[in-house]
Amino acid sequence: MLRYSFLYYYFRIPVLVRLLLTVLSFMILFGIIIHWIEPSQFPTIFDGIWWAFVTGSTVGYGDYVPLSNLGRIIAIFLILTGGGVVTFYMATISASTLKRQYDLSEGSVDYHRENHFIIIGWNEKARRLIEKIEQDMPSRKMVLIDQTLDSYPYQQHPVHFVKGDPSRDSILKKANIQKASTVIITADQSKNEGEADQQSILCTIACRGLNPNLPIFTEILSQDQITNAYRAGATKVLSTNSFMSELFYHEIQQEHQAFRMISGLLESYKFLEKQPTETEIGQTFGNLKEQYRNMDQTILGISKGDYIQMNPPSDVVIENNHTLFILVPNS
Repeated sequence: MLRYSFLYYYFRIPVLVRLLLTVLSFMILFGIIIHWIEPSQFPTIFDGIWWAFVTGSTVGYGDYVPLSNLGRIIAIFLILTGGGVVTFYMATISASTLKRQYDLSEGSVDYHRENHFIIIGWNEKARRLIEKIEQDMPSRKMVLIDQTLDSYPYQQHPVHFVKGDPSRDSILKKANIQKASTVIITADQSKNEGEADQQSILCTIACRGLNPNLPIFTEILSQDQITNAYRAGATKVLSTNSFMSELFYHEIQQEHQAFRMISGLLESYKFLEKQPTETEIGQTFGNLKEQYRNMDQTILGISKGDYIQMNPPSDVVIENNHTLFILVPNS
């Protein structure tokens, strides 16, 4: 019964730990035996264990050697058995390392860290977003979920890849969505607008169900699906088609380089939303504009609830329930 219990638990230990315990057991056993056989040549048990490790790993320093025939026979058994175990242990470590790298690139490894970004969908927008986060927030961890990629070259970007359908709970849990800080859902460009929006809304529902307090940013292509995305639990909905239509309109109407101007603005500056400080509350918008100008920043407008006012009159007084929109140069 005791032997059965030992084997039951032994074979349920992780293979690397099991092999390490086996190697240690072999070396300790041979170290005790050689100390018992030749106590004058191996004065302590530790001397015997040291000799067992050196001999079993085929290093062979020669500082301790058995002199008797029985001791040499023990050494032969050690080389045949212990050496094989050590070699097998090192080969298993190498194989496990290669398998780990393969599993990471294939997206089959669970993510266990916290406070990370989850990006759903692999496309050009996602790639650029990952590069921007890597550049501006190098300490921020990211997880990419996608079912179209066969593998992800994780060595190029510090991104943990999870392969699978992002609307399934099991896949979202592999990305540790319960401990994530933000989810960004990008539209699937390989589908038509209706199918892409349905997929995005379904992903939003799944994410919201697993983490009720998680900020979720969802990209929607069709204008009439924006309300449904908010109903599904999206914190903010990004209507990229509507935004691009406005850019096209300004481009052809004014014959200006709207694309280049806005693209350059987004590359050189970042937009911030912040609550006014105690010293800013009660001041006029004109005074704040001058203060932010002295800090090489631009205050664009304010919001109160759902009402947004860009560049309000200079005499508008800042209240504690206002939100300030600031344009800050990229450092």
